[in-house]
Amino acid sequence: QVQLVESGGGLVESGGSLTLSCAASRNIFSVYTMGWYRQAPGDERELVAEITWKGEVNYADAVKGRFTISRDNAKNTVPLQMNNLKPEDSAGYYCNAHRDGWNYWGQGTQVTVSS
Repeated sequence: QVQLVESGGGLVESGGSLTLSCAASRNIFSVYTMGWYRQAPGDERELVAEITWKGEVNYADAVKGRFTISRDNAKNTVPLQMNNLKPEDSAGYYCNAHRDGWNYWGQGTQVTVSS
């Protein structure tokens, strides 16, 4: 079992920055792909960014060049640095860990970007 806890959400003005953090209950980065997803009201949950156990990263087109995913093996955290935020980035942001049929989600953290 893996527990994921997100933090760092909040209200920010357009053009501002936020850093989200996902804390895992144990060190799983060597075998799990870690990802950040988001879901706005009425929309489906979508991938924002992910980092594989090999360290390969993948970003949604909408956030390329603005968001950066990384992992801190010492702290068992996966930060998501978000710069130049736009109102359309407003959503609930969820941390995910998955591998070989195993799939875990955090409870989410809200990001609201005002115009």
